[in-house]
Amino acid sequence: MRKSLVNGMLILALAIPTQSVLAKSRILATGGASPIEGGGGGGISPWAVIAGYASTSEWGSSVFATKVATDDLQLDVAGVALGFNNRFELSYAEQSLDVDPLGLTLRQKVYGAKVKLFGELLYTKMPQFSLGLAYKKHRDPAVPELLGATDDSGTDVYLSASKLFFAAVADRNLFLNATIRSTAANETGLLGFGGPEDSRSIVFEGSVVGFLNDQWVVGYEYRQKPEHLSAVAENAWQDVFVGYFHNKHLAVVAAYADLDEVAGLPDQTGSYLSLQITF
Repeated sequence: MRKSLVNGMLILALAIPTQSVLAKSRILATGGASPIEGGGGGGISPWAVIAGYASTSEWGSSVFATKVATDDLQLDVAGVALGFNNRFELSYAEQSLDVDPLGLTLRQKVYGAKVKLFGELLYTKMPQFSLGLAYKKHRDPAVPELLGATDDSGTDVYLSASKLFFAAVADRNLFLNATIRSTAANETGLLGFGGPEDSRSIVFEGSVVGFLNDQWVVGYEYRQKPEHLSAVAENAWQDVFVGYFHNKHLAVVAAYADLDEVAGLPDQTGSYLSLQITF
């Protein structure tokens, strides 16, 4: 994670008071955190929620920086998201993966859009459903091509359903999300798109989040991954996380991440840390 970006975000966050005229209408934490591909969601998977706290006739924005560090890998991500009317979301993220044993850096840009279809996160029995797109463009395609990837860009299409249940477990709130994704991406696109095994796959992602109180949450995420490349194995990603929502402007998420085998490197487990500032 670039030091200058993180320092700037921290200074900006500390300058925003806990009660601010900039605060939007939705309840704290209902915009989620920032996934590694941008937008509103968990750490490794998008949710049906729209980023930020903008409600009807409002707009909002957020910026984030994330670092994932395992034994052999360093993934740095930074991005921005815009939410409109609690209905539409646009996002952009840049990813940089350092593969230390091989001396490689793999970079990718992700352009995202999401629209709320129907249902509500709160107060109704029907979950909130959203449809999302993520167009990904690899900036260093030589390595993916050597591994058998057939393209340097691709578009993920996903459908997410999210629901917050009040006082569901030990009088604490419980959040559930399920996402179905159609993707051609290898390792989320960091190893290119498509391959000799398959050109596109349908995969599942899920999140469970428990609220300890209004500001602290704990949870688990699972992200199924396709296997398009015969040269390297690809496995599901998982994480166990704790999140702190200081106010509607500052959120921090820390996690233990299990990425299994990535780019032929086994047992990639380590830390995940993300800082999000919302306006």
